[in-house]
Amino acid sequence: MNAISAYLTTLVFVAQQRFGKATKGATAVEYGLLVALIAAVIITVVTTLGSSIKASFQTIVNGMAA
Repeated sequence: MNAISAYLTTLVFVAQQRFGKATKGATAVEYGLLVALIAAVIITVVTTLGSSIKASFQTIVNGMAA
């Protein structure tokens, strides 16, 4: 019975070691995808609202000069 317990304990330890490394790699990929998504959203918002924001600031600048 002790041999089976030792075998199962070793098997669980080895599985945790291997899957631990696999999940670290998967986590890095997930973070990369998350950063890419955030960058795409920022680029879209700046492109969409850029001209209206520029016009608003220009109105403020013109008002300060007067």
